[in-house]
Amino acid sequence: MSTDDRIEKQRIADDLEEPVREANELAEKLGLDPFDVNYWVVDYDEMNELIAYGGFQHRYPHWRWGMGYDRQQKQTQFLGGKAFEIVNNDDPSNAFLQASNEMADQKAVITHVEAHADFFKNNEWFRMFGTAPDAAAMLERHSETVAEYMADPEISREAVEEWIDHVLCLEDNIDQHQPFSTAEEWTEAAPTPEDLAEKLEEMEFSEEVREQVFDEEWLDAMDDDEDGPTFPAEPEKDLLAFLRAHGKAYDEESERADDYEEWQREILELLRKEAYYFAPQKMTKVMNEGWAAYWESAMMSDEAFAGADEFVSYADHMAQVLGSPGLNPYKLGFELWQYVENRRNRREVIEQLLCVEGVTWRNFDETVDLDRVQELLEPAPFLEDPVAHLDDLDTEDPRVDAEAVERARAGDLDVETYPWKLLTYEGLAERHYSLVKPQNRGFLKRVSQNELERTSRYLFDTERHDALEAAVAEVDRAAGWDRMREIRESHNDVTFLDEFLTDEFVDENDYFTYEYTHTTRDYRVTSTEAADVKKKLMLQFTNFGKPTISVVDGNFRNRNELLLAHHYNGVQLDLRQAKQTLERVFELWGRPVAVKTIVKELDEHDIEVARRRDREPEPSEQGRLIRFDGRQFEEEDLDDEEVEDIAASDVDYDTKPDDWL
Repeated sequence: MSTDDRIEKQRIADDLEEPVREANELAEKLGLDPFDVNYWVVDYDEMNELIAYGGFQHRYPHWRWGMGYDRQQKQTQFLGGKAFEIVNNDDPSNAFLQASNEMADQKAVITHVEAHADFFKNNEWFRMFGTAPDAAAMLERHSETVAEYMADPEISREAVEEWIDHVLCLEDNIDQHQPFSTAEEWTEAAPTPEDLAEKLEEMEFSEEVREQVFDEEWLDAMDDDEDGPTFPAEPEKDLLAFLRAHGKAYDEESERADDYEEWQREILELLRKEAYYFAPQKMTKVMNEGWAAYWESAMMSDEAFAGADEFVSYADHMAQVLGSPGLNPYKLGFELWQYVENRRNRREVIEQLLCVEGVTWRNFDETVDLDRVQELLEPAPFLEDPVAHLDDLDTEDPRVDAEAVERARAGDLDVETYPWKLLTYEGLAERHYSLVKPQNRGFLKRVSQNELERTSRYLFDTERHDALEAAVAEVDRAAGWDRMREIRESHNDVTFLDEFLTDEFVDENDYFTYEYTHTTRDYRVTSTEAADVKKKLMLQFTNFGKPTISVVDGNFRNRNELLLAHHYNGVQLDLRQAKQTLERVFELWGRPVAVKTIVKELDEHDIEVARRRDREPEPSEQGRLIRFDGRQFEEEDLDDEEVEDIAASDVDYDTKPDDWL
């Protein structure tokens, strides 16, 4: 780096000191509790490298990072993409700002990052890996370990790269719903039958006895007994841990399975550890990005953290983020968090109104003037512009920050630029109360009779109000924000969508499903029903959107073969990719491997008949076993009873650990 570049980066860093400090203070005022964040100013190439490395400066040597760097560069060059930020889950977190971005973009990034750091710190799924991660140090150690093996003259660099390729094909085949444990801890918790040949080795028979009694022919005969021991006792989702404990490396020269070399075992384990570390980020993409977009908008727009000369640039920035095509986690998450806030705020208002004398859920529409309620919910005038009311602010009011008011009156606090400093969390919650925002003014009136009845049924507060005014005065304006933080603590994307992707949300936001139809031979809208939209979306997030695979037998047919099971949820495997993956699994197991699944079969005649009748053909479902022995594939159909354990009629979305339920 040239001296000029270094001086320019330092200048930018100096200019960002105040926005960083004030954004953190504002985030905490709004009820967030983020990790401390270290901000780094980097140039264009450095940003692309960091994005390729997943937000860290050191990763193990491998071609995948170069591919990621090239893709990021091409996206910027040919598709007009723009790198705004990258932040990692660490304590403290590290965020990287691109030097060439405008101040409006830098402020947007900083507010976005503070919300991410809050999510990292407080979402329980990130605690599954362990508390207070020192991820940068861990990944750097892994980098050094792999580099040392590659530099070892007794180990082929190509062999190390190929081994990493094998493992990376399975990096999502872990049990992300269980706390991380080392391979040794996992093995102790899941003991398995001993291999017969290994047991004979331990018994130290003489060579003569082994040749005469326990020869290869005898061992093969024992292996052909299909009633031999099977393990694990229950299907095991952590395929990497299972392979680490029981796998062998296939040696092409001897055409047999040998025990892992120490470097193979260690690399498999460190890649498994990284898979567990990154799993929560994959599991909470919609929630996390939506959370960051929500609080970024609250700070940049609602609190004017973007200056008057920066707002147009910021608005363009936000439009790019929320307007990206396809399944956009920023947009979906942002809209869902707004819905969560509005729904909880509406419930709080309805609960208070149902406590007014003479009001019941049956006569609610006739007795409650919701237009009047809407007027009463407007924030107190001094909250709209606390600076203009500085001399009149009541320091005993819980919505007013008494210490900040005294400092402002003494001229020691810049409240012209940052008026939010004069208010507390309660004051800011009322100032930004969602139900009075123009875009949400119809939300209160959309309350249904079912919601009124349900709310009334579980309303145990016996205190009554004599008028609407008294009821509205008791409304907790922070209820929506409080509920959002509760949800942020325990949910992942699947449970988040399951709970909040309601009929009301789908209708108001115009979500729909589309599929390839055989009758038209193209993609068409197939449903606007909330249940269909929810199922379609949840299938894309369950198990990171990948097929759910588990180990069902490590001694399949008593031949030391590995049997995997695909838990079918209506979406069949891509058989070409499945076979390519089995080839990788074979290299890690060292012996034949198989997977049982269910495939959909369509007869061309049925397709043509259905097309003429303008309806979709109904495929038949057939159990299928795909086996690879290192040389060739074999396929055989399975009877229905052989796939009963994987033929799910519905998807199991109960993905919270037992002690959370």
